[in-house]
Amino acid sequence: MGQLPDRVRDFATYLQGLNARLDQRAGWCGVFWQRDPEGMRACLDGSEVPPWDVVEALLKDLASATGTEHAEREAARARALHRASARAHDAGPGARALLADRMDVMVRERRYAERRLRELGARLESAVDEEAADAVRFDLAWVRDDHERATARIAELGARLAELGPTPVGANAGPEGSVPGARPAPSATRPAPAKERKRRPRGSARFAGMPVDEPVPGVAPAPVPAAATPKGARFAGAAAEQEAAAPAPPPADATAHVDVSATVTLLARHRAEGRSGEAHMVLVDAASGPAAHFPLLAAELTRSGLGADWATLLWEAASLPLDRLVAAADALVAAGRTGDGRQLLRQGMGSPPAEFGAAVHRLDEEGRHHEVRTLLDAYVRGRTPEEAAHTARGAPDRLVPLLLDAARRVSEERYWDVVHALRVAGLAH
Repeated sequence: MGQLPDRVRDFATYLQGLNARLDQRAGWCGVFWQRDPEGMRACLDGSEVPPWDVVEALLKDLASATGTEHAEREAARARALHRASARAHDAGPGARALLADRMDVMVRERRYAERRLRELGARLESAVDEEAADAVRFDLAWVRDDHERATARIAELGARLAELGPTPVGANAGPEGSVPGARPAPSATRPAPAKERKRRPRGSARFAGMPVDEPVPGVAPAPVPAAATPKGARFAGAAAEQEAAAPAPPPADATAHVDVSATVTLLARHRAEGRSGEAHMVLVDAASGPAAHFPLLAAELTRSGLGADWATLLWEAASLPLDRLVAAADALVAAGRTGDGRQLLRQGMGSPPAEFGAAVHRLDEEGRHHEVRTLLDAYVRGRTPEEAAHTARGAPDRLVPLLLDAARRVSEERYWDVVHALRVAGLAH
């Protein structure tokens, strides 16, 4: 990995460590190694960036082995490293063409999965006995998994292409028809991988199942252009007339409630129809919305029986710019959802120390002292003293005192741990 860019090498090293902690014959890790060992090796040596859903599946294996809380902390760091690695890969020559080719492959993968879902749905309807029906349900579970991964990966590819400037062809391609499967079946959910599962003939850890419809976290959807107002002497006063005719906007609180209600209604409809890709798009869009919407979304999603989607929305929001992350957390705390606010901050602490420190320093220079204090408090609580110390490396004169203040607010013990780490790093005497 000596010739790799730093960010690519950092993620590859992280992925190697994650892989080493897992049973490579079981769980999703076992599935990926069995289905595409060459692809897994390419991801581990840094020559490929695995789709995020692959990393997420490995983190689920880790959660089973070490517990959910530990895996959540790992996930925040993994996502930050994964995004940095993808951006570094995409900065290389030929990246646009490569991503476009993969997008085309993934669109075809998803359409194939849609055809298979329809075929299997028809076979399930005509199954002659329960044994035959169970066999179809098993296949349905795997094909649904293919479809979900394809949808998720298309979104990821679309976002990466959007960051490079091109409009991703096919990224918004609709399905060939409605996908059956809203009917609940005991085995129709995503299958739990196990050693005894039969090997599937298609797909790979690198390219299978990239979602076509889903946007990539952190990339806002293209704005809808407003209707043009006539310009020039012939249309003088047209804009004023339009403004006079327009109804007065509702109060901000009422507008927020209407927006949130519409979001949850749309999400619930996609879930009821089994359109997981479209549902995830709604969540990504909501995560980038105003901070004031977060408490309303939490309440409405919980009331509607979509508590799992609230957890996903918080996860997506963790990739917000740090000042907006703090604003969202503040809104949750102010609404009495202190646990959610703290969880959001904790999940948002996944940036490498140097990047986090640089972002905090920028906020400090802008006079955003509340955000700086909130972020440093969360970082000192959630990361090791050594990682906390390295956040100050880019601007030690300013960040070391702020970091020590944050550590002292946590505890006297944490204060002295950070002092020691700063001395070891050569940033304090």
